[in-house]
Parts: sequence; structure tokens; C-alpha cells
Amino acid sequence: MTEKPIADHPLRYPLSNELHARPFPELSAPCRAAYLAIKQPSGAAKRDRALDRAHLITLLDRFGAAHPAPEATHHAVALGRSFLKWEMHSEFVSYTLYADGVEDHPFDGKAFELFPKDWLNEAPGVVISSVLVRMEEADFAKQAMPELSNKLSAWFVSESMTASYVVDNEAIVATDFRIDEAGHVRFAIIVNEGVSQRRLGRIAQRLLETETYMNASMLGFPMARQVADEVEDMEAELGAVYAHLAEDNSRDSEMLGELLGLAGRIEDLGSRTAFRFGATEAYAKIVQERITLLREARFEGRQMMSEFMMRRYEPAMRTVLSTKARLEGLSKRTERAANLLRTRVDVENAAQNKQVLARMDARAGLQLRLQETVEGLSVVAISYYAVSLLGYALGPFAPMLGLEKYQLVAGLTLPVVLLVWGMGKRVRAKLK
Repeated sequence: MTEKPIADHPLRYPLSNELHARPFPELSAPCRAAYLAIKQPSGAAKRDRALDRAHLITLLDRFGAAHPAPEATHHAVALGRSFLKWEMHSEFVSYTLYADGVEDHPFDGKAFELFPKDWLNEAPGVVISSVLVRMEEADFAKQAMPELSNKLSAWFVSESMTASYVVDNEAIVATDFRIDEAGHVRFAIIVNEGVSQRRLGRIAQRLLETETYMNASMLGFPMARQVADEVEDMEAELGAVYAHLAEDNSRDSEMLGELLGLAGRIEDLGSRTAFRFGATEAYAKIVQERITLLREARFEGRQMMSEFMMRRYEPAMRTVLSTKARLEGLSKRTERAANLLRTRVDVENAAQNKQVLARMDARAGLQLRLQETVEGLSVVAISYYAVSLLGYALGPFAPMLGLEKYQLVAGLTLPVVLLVWGMGKRVRAKLK
């Protein structure tokens, strides 16, 4: 087989600058695809994306293929006799190789030979999804469906095999969601004659996205199981706090401190799991949407992909979402308990403050009476010294008035006392 130009390639696919507008390849059955999704073990959303591009360029250089644009997040290019589609996602990168024709032995994995082992070993991350897709064409009007069903049964493990009509009965999709000895999940797509190349491309793309996002969403399941134990312990601690609230208020301040410590641990746990749980929820919705878009119908009594997901996949997602909801509910209940305790502590403090103010008011009354007593004594003392001074000052003039000195002092005493008392009253009035 001679290699053809991109424009005439049997697996027609838009070039990289058209990829955003046309996300689905145009495939001509029979053909096959090999798919890889690579993700960094941790911190994938904030990874150095230049490493992903460098890894892609290493592969392209082995085949002399064109490089992507410096800031490109997708690239499509002929790779030997196959066609490569590369996409950068929020947490992972995906490589899809399309090749015309199918193997004599189903799913022999020859398409993966274009992903060299040494190149895979140098990947900036780990493989989270590895898929083989076999695409054939058949005449559904002439093909005996039981015979086709037996053919699919020979390819997949019957216990977990799913097979269904999709996209208005124009294709049959089958898989068992099991990883083979080479580490690949296998899909078979058999399309009816006359189905457009674009529709076949959409079916293949949606199956690959279903498998990848299902694996990505399952990353939250181990975390949910681990977090569930911590949440259970924290719920027990919070239950003890509510029991205290219902019984007594002798240790409110101490319990409030313990509760604030518990709230801090809950928020720390929530911040550590928020991204993964949120990503799991988003990925699970994508999986559901992709399966819905396939518009499945039953084929020869086989279980459909949606039924398999409901039994094997949905419980894990419910566990993750349940753990997320428990953690959020725990945070809200802790906040309510903290508010109740804080209110009780505030009420207790207010009662104590009231008692303190009452004692202060009593002291203020005592101080006022003492002050009034002191002021009375002050009038007497000031008057005494004023009369004495006036006695000394006016004493020599007493004979001129025909008075004895003691008579002069006696006459001055009452006016001086009244004058001092009046001046003190005037000063207090001005101060008020």
C-alpha cells in the first residue's frame, strides 16, 4: 500500500487548524484505532503542559511528521500510513491513531506498534486509558443478526459483554470493559452499509470519550472510601457536641474551642478533596451524556452499555457523590453547632456583664455618697481656713468697729460658709 497525501488519505481528518470546528474524524470502514490517555499522578490540572508537547514532538520526529503550533491544544497529522489525533485536556492528554483495514486476528494490537515502548516509558505521566477499536461494515438487511451476535461473543467475555444498536440502529457497538493481557480495553463497531464516514467517526469518538472519562472519574472513588472513614469519625465528634448542647452549658466555652478545631479539620479535608470530587462529578456527567448521545437499543437480548454502567459504574459514582454530600453537610452542621454554642456563650457573657454592671453601679452610688460627704467636709475645712485668714486680716480693725476679735470672727463665719458652699455648687453645675 502506497502512502497517500493527507487530502486523499482514506481516513480523512481535518487538519489541526480545523480541529476545533470539526471535532470528529471521518472514517471509512473497515478500519481500526488505537487510543491512549496519559495523566500525571498528582497535580495534573497544574502540570507543566510543555512536557506534554515535548513528548508529542518526540513521537512526531520519529516519523518526520509536522509539529503542532507552540500553544496548540490539539493536533492532527498523518503518521506513516496511519493518522494521529492529539488533544490536551484539563488533566490528561490523549493520542488516537486511526488506520485503514482490520487485522485477521481481532484486536491483535498492531496499531499500538506506532506507540514505541521506550517512548511510552518516557511519558510525563501514567496511562489511565488504553483502547483498541475495530470498525467493520455489514449489510444489516442481509446479515443474520444471530450470526453477528455469535461473532461478537467470540471476541468478548460473555459475562460482562455489552452489545447494542446505536444512533437509530445504524451501528452495533460491543465491548466487555475488560482489560486484555496487553492492557487494552476493546470496542467493536459494526456499521450498516451506507452509514456516513462522519457518523462512524462520531460513534468511535464517543466510545473513546466514554471509556476515558469513566476511568478519570473513577480516580475519585479510592479517595471517597478513604475520606468516608474520616467523615464518620468527625460526625461522631460533632454528635458529642450536639449531645452537650442538649444536656448542659457548663463547658460551653471549652466545647466551642473544640468545635472550632473540628471545623478547621473539616474545612482542610474539604479543600483537599474538593477538586477531585468536583472533577469526578463532572466526568460522570460527561459519561452519561456520551452514552445518551449513542441512543442505544437492545441487540439480540444483550445487555446494553447503559445497563452495564448502571450496575458496575453508577454505584461507585454514588459513593463519591454521597461522600461529597456528607462532607458538605458535616461542614454546615458544624457551622450551626458553632453558632448555637457561640450564642449560648454570648448569653452567658451578657449575664455576667449585667452582674458586673450592677456591681459597678452600686460602687458608683457609694462613691457618689462618699464624694458628697467629702464635699461637705471640704466646705467646712475651706470655710474654717477662710474665716481664720479673715480673722487675722481684719482683727486689727475690730476695735475701730467697737467689736472684739471673737465677735468679728463669729460674724464672718456664716457669710464665709455660705459663700464657699455657693461657689462649690456653681463649679459642680458648670462641670455637669
